[in-house]
Amino acid sequence: MTSTAATPAPAPPTTSQWGLLPALGVVASAVLLFWVEIDVVGYPLLWGSVLAALLVRPALARDLGLIASGLTVVSLISLEADVSNAGILRFAIFLSLAVIVPFTLERLVFRQRGIQFPVRSKRRWEPIEKAYLAGAVVIGWLFLPVYFLGSGAYLNWPEVTDPEQMGRLFFGVNAVGIWDELFFICTIFALFRKHFPMWQANLLQAGIFISFLWELGYRSWAPLFTIPFALAQGYLFSRTRNLVYVICVHLLFDLMVFLSIVHAYNPGLLPIFPTAIPFQRE
Repeated sequence: MTSTAATPAPAPPTTSQWGLLPALGVVASAVLLFWVEIDVVGYPLLWGSVLAALLVRPALARDLGLIASGLTVVSLISLEADVSNAGILRFAIFLSLAVIVPFTLERLVFRQRGIQFPVRSKRRWEPIEKAYLAGAVVIGWLFLPVYFLGSGAYLNWPEVTDPEQMGRLFFGVNAVGIWDELFFICTIFALFRKHFPMWQANLLQAGIFISFLWELGYRSWAPLFTIPFALAQGYLFSRTRNLVYVICVHLLFDLMVFLSIVHAYNPGLLPIFPTAIPFQRE
C-alpha cells in the first residue's frame, strides 16, 4: 500500500458531462452483475461502457477500464457470506486481486497514480470527526439489530452458535470491511473523482458499493442505510484524505453488524440491544 504523509486533493475534473453516460453504464452493469445477477447483460454493458468512453475522452475510458477490471474479478465468485475455509480462501484471493489488478495496471501500464492508499497523515482528526466515530457505534447499536431481526436478513449469514463460528464471522466481517474501503473508496471513488465533481463521483461509487452489499447479504430494506453509509464514507475520505480514519468508521459499524448477527442467532447471549426486543425470535 502507498503510504504518504500528505495526499493532495484531486485536481479539478476535466471530463465533459457526456462522460457521465458511460460512467452510469458502469454503475448500471454493477447493478446487473451483483444485484439482479444477469451476467449476460451485465458484462456487455460494463465493457461496452468502457469502449463508449473512448468517444468522450481516452483518459476516462482508461479509468473506467480499471474499474471494470476490478468489478470483473469480483463478479467471478459468489458473494454470499461463507466463513468456511474454502469460502475464506476464495474471498481472500479474488477480493485481493480486485484491488491488485487495477492498481498494478494503473502504475505499470498507464504510469498514473490515481489509486492511492494514504495510511499516514499529519492532519489531526477534528472533534466532529472523532464524534462521528462514536456516532457510528450508537447508530449501529440502535438500528442494525432492528434491521437484521425485523427483515430476517441475518439468515443471509451462516448460523453462528459456537466460539469458532463466531471467530470466523468476526474475521470475515472485518476483512471485507477493510477491503470495501480499499476497493470502493481508494480505487473506484478515486478514479471517478479524477473526472467528475465530488458529489457525482460519490453517487457513482455508492451505486456500485450498494450493489455489492446486496449480493453479500444486505437485502430487504438495507439500502435505507447502505446508501447513506456509502455516501458518508466517500465524503469522509474526500474530507480527510485518510484511509485509516474511514476504516476505523467502517470497522466500528461492522462491529455492530457482527454483534447483531450473533445476537439474532443467540438471543440470550448478548442482551445488549433493547431496540431488538419487539423483533426477538422465540
